[in-house]
Amino acid sequence: MAQAAPATPGAAATGDAAAPATAAAVVSRATAGTETDAIHGLAAFELPSDDFVPGSLAVSAPSALPLELRPTGAAPQPTDSTPHRIPEARVRGRRRAVRSPRPVVSERRAARADELLDVDEGAQPVRHARPRRLTKRLMVVAGLATGAALLLGSAAMTAMMLPTEQRAAGADSARTMTAEPPRIELLPVPRVEVSPPASDICTLPDVASAVQRGDDETAIAAAGGGEAFRAAVVERRAPCVDLGDSARVWTVMDKIRPANPIDYRPTALVLPDGVRNVEGGALRSDAASALASLATAARNAGVGEIALESGFRSYQTQQATYGRHFAEKGERADQVSARPGYSEHQLGLSADVVACAGACGTLDQLAATPQGQFVAEHAWEHGWIVRYTDGATPVTGYLPEPWHLRYIGPELAKAYHEGGWSSLEEFFALDPAPDYLG
Repeated sequence: MAQAAPATPGAAATGDAAAPATAAAVVSRATAGTETDAIHGLAAFELPSDDFVPGSLAVSAPSALPLELRPTGAAPQPTDSTPHRIPEARVRGRRRAVRSPRPVVSERRAARADELLDVDEGAQPVRHARPRRLTKRLMVVAGLATGAALLLGSAAMTAMMLPTEQRAAGADSARTMTAEPPRIELLPVPRVEVSPPASDICTLPDVASAVQRGDDETAIAAAGGGEAFRAAVVERRAPCVDLGDSARVWTVMDKIRPANPIDYRPTALVLPDGVRNVEGGALRSDAASALASLATAARNAGVGEIALESGFRSYQTQQATYGRHFAEKGERADQVSARPGYSEHQLGLSADVVACAGACGTLDQLAATPQGQFVAEHAWEHGWIVRYTDGATPVTGYLPEPWHLRYIGPELAKAYHEGGWSSLEEFFALDPAPDYLG
């Protein structure tokens, strides 16, 4: 498409009357001297700038616009005496003054002036693409290339510094990784060290207070439970705990450890509630409640009735009992009966139990009954242990007695059962007591 030549500054006149005069001036100037043509020929025909819009053509050629679009200002009419402004143009880096380009004189272009200068008000202005900023892009690419080169060079230098074996291993590892997915090892589990126990459990306020008021079960719990209490006693970290105190559930009584005092008698002896009592024996209140709990559990489990054959026996009563056994067995009586002052029955914490099914059986019959099996498996759950077990005679000095139960409280009984102990002497790391000292 032919392109209209840019209008000169002097062509900004308005009104229809100015059009003929302008055309005549154009023709007269077209025949002017050769110097003007030469200068015009050297002037570069510049591209329109970024701010170029079609509206600028309408301003430069107002005579070609419709009447409603022509400017209304009274602009001065150019005359031949008005000097033309010579714009400066930059040609090949030098400034030189050039005259305004010649107006369009083509009849074909003049005929199409109305069509060319017809402005579509709804059209979007034409914006020319700006030159790409190659310099900045080249700088970014160069920076990235430099960084990549530095990284590759660092990796190569590191590989060169490794021994040959390690480089070979690294190559093999790389080939392996391409062949199969890497194996992810589990993170190591941190080891949590248990804080060391208190050097002296008796310095713990709750332990000291419970021991002072005679609340044994609370003292054991405050020490950290049955096993923690046992460990403290064994390691000599419990100076307030006396295993020879006959009033405590943790007391140990055997052939070398008598009652203290020798004729000790506990207080608050009661009959176990809901338990058949064969000989009318009593127990310490805490032991009585524990035996009632054991008998109830056996009955609820459907194994039958458990009855109390013998409970507390005083020092005087034990004299008669041991005398009868000694009269029958002689020195062998020491394996089945304790001498006065050395029997756990004197503590009020021991119970001889039998199985009943209507009538009650004997002590020796208990082990073969469902009640005897239940006692062996579940007595610890109620604070009881079987005091004299099979295989413990060298330590305790007594033959096995499945019917002889000893109350030590739920916490210690649990530790005793879970530890797999077979005697209180071993439980508290005491010397065996197979025989009397005198």
